[in-house]
Amino acid sequence: MIEFERVTKRYADHSVALHDVSFALERGEMAFLTGHSGAGKSTLLKLIMLMERPSSGRVQVGGQPLDRTPRRRIPYLRRHIGVVFQDHQLLFDRTVFDNVAMPLEVTGVPPRDVARRVRAALDKVGLLSKERMNPVRLSGGEQQRIGIARAVVNKPPLLLADEPTGNLDPALSAEIMDLFREFNRVGVSVLVASHDISLVQAMGCRMLTLSEGRLTGDGSHSQMRGAYGG
Repeated sequence: MIEFERVTKRYADHSVALHDVSFALERGEMAFLTGHSGAGKSTLLKLIMLMERPSSGRVQVGGQPLDRTPRRRIPYLRRHIGVVFQDHQLLFDRTVFDNVAMPLEVTGVPPRDVARRVRAALDKVGLLSKERMNPVRLSGGEQQRIGIARAVVNKPPLLLADEPTGNLDPALSAEIMDLFREFNRVGVSVLVASHDISLVQAMGCRMLTLSEGRLTGDGSHSQMRGAYGG
């Protein structure tokens, strides 16, 4: 589903966000991207979403080399990738329903299908009863669930999340991670960036560890315990 082959990202100020990173995420796999703040996690996700281009190396998503993707095809590619952000990026002048419906409306899905798919997505995250509420009236955990519903309403084969639990308490964080696991169980490939090592270890999934832009670890919880003093 995702393949990085010796990818380096260098910025105009000569800083290096990623250096010679190689890994592959298989279709239907769930993995976590860990590392300290500034390690390169967000840059790596931006390369997958074509918000950034690598300075060297190759990135492939769904078998498609991104370096060959023309600018006009980028919106089409992004329709197949669901993205969950730490700060939700919700519109507080619209209802919960309207926030989730936005990706469908942008792509011209018929209104009847929009209603059905939005309600199905809200049901999956436990917010169907609150579809007519304004998001500002909901808790931080519920707002994050809205963001997840919006990310999956298009039924993307790939789901990315950038520090999705950064503003949540441990109990709510565990609930959000369980939602990601549920989507993975039905075949969605999932890559979650998080600096919360204890939470990631509790999930028991594969961990890709970045340090100063380099991939320094790639393994399961049991393989990585020694690296964190377990």
